[in-house]
Amino acid sequence: MKTEKTQKIGKWWTCPPILLFAAAVWQSASTAPAPSAFPDIDLPNDNCTVIIVGKDASTDGSVMTTHTADCGSCDWTWRKVPPADHKPGETRKIHHISQMRTWPPKEGLKWDLIQRDFTGLELPQPPHTYGYMHGVFGYMNDQQLAMGESTIGNVRKISNSTQAPKMDITMLTLLAMERCRTAREAIRLMGELAEKHGYGFVDGGEMLAVSDPDEVWIFEIMPVGPLWTPESGKPGAVWCAQRVPDDHVSVCPNESRIGEIDLANPDFHMASEHVVSFAVEQKLYDPASGKPFNWKRAYSPSEGSAASSQGRRQRMWRFFDLVAPSRGFKPETENMDFPFSVKPDRKLSVQDVMALTRDKSYGTSFDPVKGIRGGPFANPNYWANTRKISVANAEYTTVTQCRAGYSDIVGGLVWLAWGAQDTSCYMPFYAGVSAIPKSFNVGDHWELNRASARWAFDYTDFHAQVVYSAAIEDIQKAQREWEVGALTKIPEIDKQAAALIARSPAKAVELLTRFSNDNAERVVAAWWELGDRLLVKYNHFGFYDPEKRTRGRGRTQPEVWEKAVRMVDIWSEATR
Repeated sequence: MKTEKTQKIGKWWTCPPILLFAAAVWQSASTAPAPSAFPDIDLPNDNCTVIIVGKDASTDGSVMTTHTADCGSCDWTWRKVPPADHKPGETRKIHHISQMRTWPPKEGLKWDLIQRDFTGLELPQPPHTYGYMHGVFGYMNDQQLAMGESTIGNVRKISNSTQAPKMDITMLTLLAMERCRTAREAIRLMGELAEKHGYGFVDGGEMLAVSDPDEVWIFEIMPVGPLWTPESGKPGAVWCAQRVPDDHVSVCPNESRIGEIDLANPDFHMASEHVVSFAVEQKLYDPASGKPFNWKRAYSPSEGSAASSQGRRQRMWRFFDLVAPSRGFKPETENMDFPFSVKPDRKLSVQDVMALTRDKSYGTSFDPVKGIRGGPFANPNYWANTRKISVANAEYTTVTQCRAGYSDIVGGLVWLAWGAQDTSCYMPFYAGVSAIPKSFNVGDHWELNRASARWAFDYTDFHAQVVYSAAIEDIQKAQREWEVGALTKIPEIDKQAAALIARSPAKAVELLTRFSNDNAERVVAAWWELGDRLLVKYNHFGFYDPEKRTRGRGRTQPEVWEKAVRMVDIWSEATR
């Protein structure tokens, strides 16, 4: 027999709106990814997204790559390392560099403190090393070599967290920046160094998008197990690389992207000599199966789709659906079955790529503001159950452009946006800059520092979260002003720098440095001011107009939100 209370509950449970609300609550509790069918895989957290655009897939002929450093607690500081000449006998010390480790600012800067983690290995210096910009990784040097990184994980049995390997992914990118001019040179150098000196310790399976003005490659590298030592005489890493066709685009969302390889076609495939034999040795591939060797299925298999993971693994599908909607890619498609690359339905501009990095999956079944997911002000950061391309915990995002037809110091551009992509601003830096602002060198997550550029963007982002649907409009207006402003100036700066190079390369460098740094410092100042304005304008959920000295009523909450509140009130009353 029902009690009075259960009878009362039975009445409200039949109410359709309440049923919908309950379903939403149930879905919230059921969106955790399903357990992997590969329990012996060291898979990464959903951290870094890399977007790749071939030169014939871009509107201006530039090769583009992106990188989102979004661990949420990593060191975000940037440096400019100058070019240098070296005397015979000089060496380069190799350090273990953790992507994740940070130090309190009072102890010093990360890039000074890593000197404590000397591996004991020193490499002979070449006569000349190139200048480059780097954050967690090397991003671009003065030869227009550029990179973007994404952790992809590996079969657990080949992980090597011992100190025997001397190379990690950060160190490899820095060495390539110092010593290489082209993508192919960089891939060969990183592969050779990792094989000779071992790869691993703080890193497992990693992917790098490696580009120059002519082409872009996906390079993936794995350790070879905890028993490897330099004395073994065996290669200390296994790696593979595949070139993205010039008229194609691709993506890496923390998943291995290289499948079947054809080493008889070195224009599109490169790999370590033992790429297949090591997989056979480790029982990761059986030639007797009759199936062709597949790199990702051997070394980093990962099941799941956008649909089966309830949006946790939607980035692969979302990217391909955005750039090639005519292909009709489905959320149910297994991520490992997506193509290596596709020809986009239309060529992409640098602004298009920036927009891709800011994508929140609006309008899809994984929309973070659908229904009541975004709260009363449609905030996409409330609904953390799906993983979008754009995330709130980004340290920074880069878009690199390698442009043929220019001197290298002019042709290379790194667009850098601090913090969350949706509330930040991309700032251009030419490959030939001799310095970057001092405010880029300092700061960390645990201490507010107004001398740190990054904090200006976090400051604005923080104030935007309160009344997101209104504040994001103010931010997007500022983004258009500063990003379009920089884009419109670049052709003239290109022209002036090209003219100066013929007469005085030093003056060309001075021009590029002044333009890049002046623009960046003005953007940083603008974002501090923007944060102040948001605080005043939306204080107490109102609309304060400083010029008119009026206060308007705050934005009305969506009807669906008000209904949900009433439903919860009814539910609470019914269950007392």
